[in-house]
Amino acid sequence: MTSPRIKAVIFDVGGVVVRSPFIAIAAYEREHGIPDNYLNCSIVERGHQGAWQKFERGELSLLPFYEAFSHDLSDTENGNKWYREYCRRRNIDCPPLPKILNVDGRELFGAMMRLSAEYDPHILEAIRRIRAAGRHKIIALTNNYARSGADSQIPPSELEFLGWDEGGATPQQLRSLFDDFCDSSVMGMRKPEPEFYLLACKRNNLEPREAIFLDDIGMNLKAAKKLGMETIHVPIGGTLDAVRQLEVKLGIDLTGEGERLHKEDKVSKL
Repeated sequence: MTSPRIKAVIFDVGGVVVRSPFIAIAAYEREHGIPDNYLNCSIVERGHQGAWQKFERGELSLLPFYEAFSHDLSDTENGNKWYREYCRRRNIDCPPLPKILNVDGRELFGAMMRLSAEYDPHILEAIRRIRAAGRHKIIALTNNYARSGADSQIPPSELEFLGWDEGGATPQQLRSLFDDFCDSSVMGMRKPEPEFYLLACKRNNLEPREAIFLDDIGMNLKAAKKLGMETIHVPIGGTLDAVRQLEVKLGIDLTGEGERLHKEDKVSKL
């Protein structure tokens, strides 16, 4: 159903506009014999003061982040406790858990960043068509690392390892897709903190109810919905379906399928 009050579409970046870093985390877990979703649990449950969270708020530069991230993810005492709780919540059998872990934070983060350099074609086409229609603002709301990634002390070899150019984590090609780019590391707050969403709206003269928000993470969507935003979940491999949901809400053909069906209908009437 079309939502006429909508004035803006707000996109998460990782896992929506570009490939999900969770794919690289899952691959790292398989390669090192770590239970499925173990590292994600450790990242999330570490909470506000975790290395990942600090990095996304711009409180850690890149090289200190590597060390802190390695330390956090190698902490099996807490990691095992959090994973057992995760299994209980999901009502799944808990597999054997590691006694010792030596997670290389640089290796893992590098794999995540290189994978995330690939844009999703369905989302890119949707953004192009929304811009061409000229009726909605296009905004990025991302837990990101632009502030840390732009550190002039990062050697070129490290930028190459991460798949970053001299612009760091947010190249101009990415920024140019949006009318506004709200980056957690620049703004000092991150999803799912309500203040981050509200600041993005304030910067763009919006009420939360005037925006549709797309993200791949449930807790980020839940926070947006609580503020009054319309939300669309974008699971891994589900971008086309998410775009189809978005085009219904906007009343704009975002996939080209409407154009194809219109042509087929004209042909059938000849």
